[in-house]
Amino acid sequence: MDITRISQKLTKEIPSNQVYCNEPMYKHTSFKVGGNADIFVKVKNLKQLKYTIQVAKDNGLNINIMGNGSNLLVRDNGIRGIVIKIELENIEIKQDDTKNINNDVDQTNDTRENTYKNKDLKEDNNVSVVVGAGVKLAMLSQVLLQKGITGFEFASGIPGTIGGAVRMNAGAYGSEMKDIIVKTWCLDIEKLEGDINQKENQEDSGSIINTLENLKQNDILVLDNEEQEFKYRNSIFSRKKYIILQTELKLKYGNKEEIQNKMNELRQQRLDKQPVLPSAGSTFKRGEDFITAKLIDECGLKGYKIGGAKVSEKHAGFVVNDGDATAKDIIDLIEHIKQTVYEKTGKKIELEVEIIGE
Repeated sequence: MDITRISQKLTKEIPSNQVYCNEPMYKHTSFKVGGNADIFVKVKNLKQLKYTIQVAKDNGLNINIMGNGSNLLVRDNGIRGIVIKIELENIEIKQDDTKNINNDVDQTNDTRENTYKNKDLKEDNNVSVVVGAGVKLAMLSQVLLQKGITGFEFASGIPGTIGGAVRMNAGAYGSEMKDIIVKTWCLDIEKLEGDINQKENQEDSGSIINTLENLKQNDILVLDNEEQEFKYRNSIFSRKKYIILQTELKLKYGNKEEIQNKMNELRQQRLDKQPVLPSAGSTFKRGEDFITAKLIDECGLKGYKIGGAKVSEKHAGFVVNDGDATAKDIIDLIEHIKQTVYEKTGKKIELEVEIIGE
């Protein structure tokens, strides 16, 4: 692949400071490990996203979509093709009964500043918040705090973006994204010129992931040159090829002091219970009838190390980078944990973290 030629093609429509060649992925993941991506592109509006995908199609390149990299482990040999980092950062706050919420995600503002539009906000009413997929949860929680809007406090300490939170149905302290999502706008990667898809959240679906047809943004999309369409490599699900663009949240007005106190309380709980070393949050999913971290602890694995990767002594559910870990160290430790837990308890634990690359 001629990386220079393709990057030059990309910079015809995208500012050069958003396009990187041979970009080290350790700079873009919370684990702080990972090899280089051939081409790394930050897209800040829908036009840039469509153009990048079209360039990938024209050159038969794989695509990976990422948000903040907080739930991502990139292998040591890096990523072939194009990595697209979603930085759609629009925010719109409106009274819930306001008509014609603006869903135009094709913004032309290429700065990192966020746009806040507020009309006729009244106390004691529900609030509709339409937010771009690239908005960080921590930043959104601060915006909502300043507006006196409650219901999002649980996500204030989650180190990810809206797009990733929707896809993973992120949750903490008894609340989940599916509880506050109204609808999500997605782009069909195979029909770039088609309408933006709106996926309604169904209260009886049990999970926003079911509603959004098992979106997995970090799966590798491979171009089938014979059929000229993208297909998922090693996909175990039947899913359409959507990229999350923005989502609408249903929240309420509250008391600023109470919101701040709740955010402070949850922040302190995280500091008390979770490690500060580089990680991707909870490494494993919670079991249906067991707490995974408790099983790992009972198996005597706290503090266990392989190379620079370690099971946190503070919280057994976290695999951390102890300073000089490679992606291979982390993956080997993950496999050791899974095998040990299965041998000692008969329970199969599932990985929460996404692993991509070569």
